[in-house]
Amino acid sequence: MHATSDINNTTREGMGRLAFLLIALFAEMERTFAGERAAHARAVAEAKGRHVGRPIAHPPASIDYARLLHAQGTSLGQIAAKTKIPKSSLHRYLTGSQGGPSAAPASP
Repeated sequence: MHATSDINNTTREGMGRLAFLLIALFAEMERTFAGERAAHARAVAEAKGRHVGRPIAHPPASIDYARLLHAQGTSLGQIAAKTKIPKSSLHRYLTGSQGGPSAAPASP
């Protein structure tokens, strides 16, 4: 058999299709296993008391202070200047659309 013989190895028929399907299967399995490994690592970290996920952007004490200032009638601009929290974030914290420290639980 010569190197230039007519072997059909396209993905439309025969061995080419089989090879493609096997590679796709292994890729899918690896993706599944990677997700399971990541979930396990998160569970272990949480069990050890470590924070998992995105870092906390604003300290809970600053958010509570902002809520206190808002209750006293201070403007968002002044609260932002005092707490160093951007106005867009303050609006989320103060309207309750994002839970934060001492946020009231949602009613069912």
